[in-house]
Amino acid sequence: MSTVLSLPEQRVLLRNVDWQTYENLLAAHRDSAAPRFTYDRGSLEIMSPSAEHEEAKDTITLLVNAWAEENEIDIRSFGSTTFRREDLARGFEPDACFYIQSVDLIKGRSDLSLAVDPPPDLVIEIDITSSSINKLSIFGHVGVPEVWRFDGEQLGIFRLDGKTYSPRVESICLPGITEGVVSSLLQDSHKMRRPDWLRRLRSLARPKP
Repeated sequence: MSTVLSLPEQRVLLRNVDWQTYENLLAAHRDSAAPRFTYDRGSLEIMSPSAEHEEAKDTITLLVNAWAEENEIDIRSFGSTTFRREDLARGFEPDACFYIQSVDLIKGRSDLSLAVDPPPDLVIEIDITSSSINKLSIFGHVGVPEVWRFDGEQLGIFRLDGKTYSPRVESICLPGITEGVVSSLLQDSHKMRRPDWLRRLRSLARPKP
C-alpha cells in the first residue's frame, strides 16, 4: 500500500484492493459528495476535492448546460454518478458527466448501469493535481466518447479513437465550442460578475444568423 497526498486536493492511492472492498466503500459513501473513488484493476484512488476543484466543476457544468440550451440541444446531467464495470475491473466517479447524443437511450432512467446503459457522451475531469491513476484509460475502456480535462489553467478536449484519446480543437458533443473558448470563459469567470459572465457565455453560444 502507498499513499499520495497532494494539495490543494487530497489523494490517497491504495494497492491490491479487491472488487468487493471497492463495492463496500461505494455502498458506505452512497449519499456522500466526497470522497470520490476511482478503481483500476486493484488500484483504488480516494480523492477529496478542494474548493478550487469544485468551483471549476460547477462553472464548466453551467457552461455546458447554457451552451446546450442556446443551441436547443437535449441534454441530461448526471454529476458524479458512479460508473463501474466488474468485467473490466474498472470504475469511476466523474467530476461531471452528460448524456447528449445518446440521451434518448436513457429517457426515463435514473438508476444507470454500464451493464445495460451506454456510458456518458461527455465526461468532465478536473485534474488540478495529477491523479495517480490513468483515468483516460478507464474512460476509454468503458467507451466514453469525449472527455474535457481542466488542469486549473487550460482545458483540453479529447475524443475516443479505439481505446485511446486524441486531442481535438473542437467538441463533437457540443458543436461550435472549442478548447480555446472554454479556457477563456473559465479564466473570465474569476474576473467578471456572474451575470455579466453568463451574458457573454450565452452570446458566444447563440447560433449566428
